[in-house]
Amino acid sequence: MDQPACPNIVFVITDQQRFDTIAAAGFDYMTTPVLDRLAKEGVLFTRMYVTSPSCAPSRASLFTGLYPHTNGVFRNDERWTHTWVHQLADAGYRCVNVGKMHTHPFEESFGFHERHVVENKDRATPRLPYFMDNWDKAFFANGLEKPSRVTYARRMDYRERLGAFVWELPEHLHSDNFVPGLAAHWIDTWRGTGPFFLEVGIPGPHPPYDPTPEVLETYKGRDLPKPIGDRADIESQPTALRKLREQHLSVDHDAVVHLEAPTPEQTQRQREHYFANVTMIDTQIGRLMEALERRGVLQDTVIIFTSDHGDCLNDHGHSQKWTMYEGSVRVPAIVWAPGRVAAGRKVEDLVSLFDFGPTILELAGLEAPRWMEARSLLPYLTDSQADPRPHVFAEHAGDRILSGTEFMTMIRDDRWKLVHFVDSEEGQLFDMQADPQELRNLWDDLAHEPVRRALVNEILKWRIRSALKTQGWTEAVKNSDGR
Repeated sequence: MDQPACPNIVFVITDQQRFDTIAAAGFDYMTTPVLDRLAKEGVLFTRMYVTSPSCAPSRASLFTGLYPHTNGVFRNDERWTHTWVHQLADAGYRCVNVGKMHTHPFEESFGFHERHVVENKDRATPRLPYFMDNWDKAFFANGLEKPSRVTYARRMDYRERLGAFVWELPEHLHSDNFVPGLAAHWIDTWRGTGPFFLEVGIPGPHPPYDPTPEVLETYKGRDLPKPIGDRADIESQPTALRKLREQHLSVDHDAVVHLEAPTPEQTQRQREHYFANVTMIDTQIGRLMEALERRGVLQDTVIIFTSDHGDCLNDHGHSQKWTMYEGSVRVPAIVWAPGRVAAGRKVEDLVSLFDFGPTILELAGLEAPRWMEARSLLPYLTDSQADPRPHVFAEHAGDRILSGTEFMTMIRDDRWKLVHFVDSEEGQLFDMQADPQELRNLWDDLAHEPVRRALVNEILKWRIRSALKTQGWTEAVKNSDGR
């Protein structure tokens, strides 16, 4: 049977998942049989980089196809203006969001016909605007208190856990089960017949690191990679990063009490919990596929799996994201659609997360707007000749947490990574071939001054070309045609 010209598209985006969390990608300490299947039957991208190492800037960039410096979303809780989802909706797709998108405002449509919003796992802080999402309502309906830094802080060992706790409530209410379960319910019950675009925003493995006991038990004592770095590494970092570390040491963001010198037992436990959260998510991807099979549309559906950014997990002494280290800016990425995309292909070229925007539009038979800075990944999914990116870029403005710099920019080519701070003579330069763990900063090494100068010059050229490429996008969005 021929496949329909316009496939269904299920776009699964986890929150804060590192690149080294899928067994089929070469990380055999993981248990990820479903994602392994998708990788072996689809296209696996091994060097996918985000355009910004925090939630909203990364997602706004992904859903516009523009860098943060173009769309203006530099920080969490800054207002979004437009997404390419409008184009899918105008073309006849039923567009549905279940789970996290981290839009602002939280429940504005942004092109979706339906939004069943779940935000962060832990919003229990007065600085965040009040918002009752679908997960909150589920706890209310069950007469239960949702876990957060408030509930975990009642524990005597709260300050020793590095954000690692065990889920003690009904399993179906765990965020990483609840959101995919709700998405599967939508697949089972929607009465429409046309193609659909379903974004499933799974809140994990973002902290609190909170797997269910049965899954956690499978990771206990497993040989897991140790945090990268030592005291010399931490003390030699640029001032902005040392100030970021101090911020995490002083505030328990997302119920993570970051420690100056955690023990090997504490970091092992943190990683056991984090990786167990990923295995829970893997199981739920299987359940989404079962729902597609029940509906009879699995073979007519493209499944895309990725994440918005990573998690340092104490690499280089850092908690969570906001840095340009690999654990923070590099994420997993898989596209699966038997008969429609290549099977068993591993792409090692540099690619960028927001490239999924034009890719999805082209999979739906649509043309990406000419002002998009993202590039379609479709050539990698088919037998077409791909034009590799010579560089990938990421950027982040200073915020309440990243308070030591006004703006930082990363450029990465096949060999080198450079991190530039706009307000400092300090920076980072790593030879990613000789030093993949990013332990030797060559920024001040006179022998590498030509490399440093060339990469900074590439940032300058990129920003100039960015302005030319995106000329007119604001007017196009204002006129609502998106082209």
